[in-house]
Amino acid sequence: MPAEAPREGRRRPPMVFRSQLSISSVSDQDACRAGLQPVSRWKAYGLSGYPGFIFIQNPFLPGCQRHWVKQCLKLYTQKPNVCNLDLHMAPEKTADLWGQSKEKLRRKGSSKCEPRSLLEKLRWVTLGYHYNWDTKKYSANHHTPFPSDLAFLSEQVAAACGFRGFQAQAGILNYYHFDSSLGIHVDESELDHSRPLLSFSFGQSSIFLLGGLKREEAPTAMFMHSGDIMVMSGFSRLLYHAVPRVLPNPEGTALPSCFDQALSSDLPVGSVIEHSSDEDWQVCAKYLQSSRINMTIRQVLAEGQKFPEESGTNTESRAPSEDSHHQENSRAKRHKPTNS
Repeated sequence: MPAEAPREGRRRPPMVFRSQLSISSVSDQDACRAGLQPVSRWKAYGLSGYPGFIFIQNPFLPGCQRHWVKQCLKLYTQKPNVCNLDLHMAPEKTADLWGQSKEKLRRKGSSKCEPRSLLEKLRWVTLGYHYNWDTKKYSANHHTPFPSDLAFLSEQVAAACGFRGFQAQAGILNYYHFDSSLGIHVDESELDHSRPLLSFSFGQSSIFLLGGLKREEAPTAMFMHSGDIMVMSGFSRLLYHAVPRVLPNPEGTALPSCFDQALSSDLPVGSVIEHSSDEDWQVCAKYLQSSRINMTIRQVLAEGQKFPEESGTNTESRAPSEDSHHQENSRAKRHKPTNS
């Protein structure tokens, strides 16, 4: 996670140091069940001046990233989860984005003139407590079950970072392409800021900017590669951040080499990881050749906390706004930043 070299007029980049993890909080068996290496093998880093920020360099076991990519494209896109396409299309048209897109994706060539599949038009999906892009709030009456496999993964990562008892209550999945970016913003809509924000990246690489408590503070830049995890907690929980660029895999191949590794045929009892069929992976691999998927997981409410009473608003009936996501190249309509 090298910080960007200082430019003229910028402060010197912060020092990178190894972060101490809570190894005893996650058993090797539970880590394996979540598709992760034993915590003792994780490479975790912090940045001076950013207490509570932890960068974990790809701790996934061989082949396990494929599971999360498939879930983000095939399962988590299904109803009752909400996506940006719901604003423009009838519910029956967005009920099975995978089924409507897989053949077109599998056959897709390199021509930019080919029409995009629905999966390629996907920009975001919300899970659990569904974030309302217009009011910038969550509410009790707009909630669907949170995926159990993703909740288990999140609980293990949070526990390893010192946050035992973390409850994955809301997720925002962002789907990026090479012409996508995410404007500077801060994630403050959750009612409990004492719990961390977890961010998982898969596919192509990106530049991540970590700023300060004020929008105008100069940010620190770092690379995010496939499998990397970021944890924003404590002081760093409410820092401004952005994703200005998505970059091709620095290895020079269409996909990062971590996707070449096979999943073990001997998964532990209770594993949340599932084998992907060759047919399904062909679709995922084609999608990832020009895309990056980011999952951000949050705990919205503290233990025993409830949402405040809302008067005169029906947050569930308000459709998410297409203007609430990342920009796509300089000619496109400018969008408001989302939670990342």
